Amino acid sequence: MIKQVLRWLLLGGTLFFLATALRNNWQEVAAIRIDAAGWAILATATGATLLAHIWAGWVWTWILKDFNHSASSVRLIQAYLKTNIAKYLPGNVGHYIGRIMAAKDLRVSTSAATISVLLEPLLMAAAALIIAILCSQFTLMQSSIVLLIGQILGLIVALCILHPLFLNPVIRFVHRQKNKKSQAGNISSVSLGMSRYPLIPLLGELGFLLFRASGFILTLYAIAPINLSQIPLIIGGFSLAWLLGLIIPGAPGGLGIFEVTAIALLQQFFPIALIISASVLYRLISIVSETAAAVLAWFDERFL
Repeated sequence: MIKQVLRWLLLGGTLFFLATALRNNWQEVAAIRIDAAGWAILATATGATLLAHIWAGWVWTWILKDFNHSASSVRLIQAYLKTNIAKYLPGNVGHYIGRIMAAKDLRVSTSAATISVLLEPLLMAAAALIIAILCSQFTLMQSSIVLLIGQILGLIVALCILHPLFLNPVIRFVHRQKNKKSQAGNISSVSLGMSRYPLIPLLGELGFLLFRASGFILTLYAIAPINLSQIPLIIGGFSLAWLLGLIIPGAPGGLGIFEVTAIALLQQFFPIALIISASVLYRLISIVSETAAAVLAWFDERFL
């Protein structure tokens, strides 16, 4: 009960911040106009974000292959895209549950499916942190050595957790507990695990974040011109905002958390009305692209 109240308070607080920022800068936001070229750029941003989700589904199949499962990559990507929109449901776990069930239907073991959906956001978080640190000299983080040290330590911890030396005992423990409950024994638990560091999936998640960041950059560019020298700054700010939206509980799909963080990080470098407009527009683009991806996956599964 307390956790639910805290989640609603967190969501309400972030939405209140956004509403206040929008109210205080309403005239500047209302003055922004998007011409025909701008709408074309926004369409491109939607395509880039759609491609990011398809890419993320493909990376998920790489993770499953590390557990020696060879289910159809096309079917797994379809399942990924169809369940992705469920992250906006209360609880923020509906998409994970849907992927586990879909993977089981494709004859992937429950243990492997469960570990894969737990490992995926950890890889995404590590990728976002890597990008944020690499771009830190262009962001607000350069003014806080304490924050930079904290990020580096967090990155070290995340990368260590991804190592099979630490990850495999957890995987095998979960597998043994499942087998005990089902009275099936634990003979296969020794072979269940990652045989190598998930470097390729981690690189794949770096690509996912860069695809997402490119969509946000295009959204900004559709509203106002930006300089090439500002791109690392935008990518770093976007990655950190996306990371906080991923890891902070209680915000379905990072709703509100991403926007608040992006505004806080980038308002000193861009007009606040521009960042507010771009953040809200990009949220709409994300939802549209995720919905389109789910519809395309369903259509492909049914008719192609």
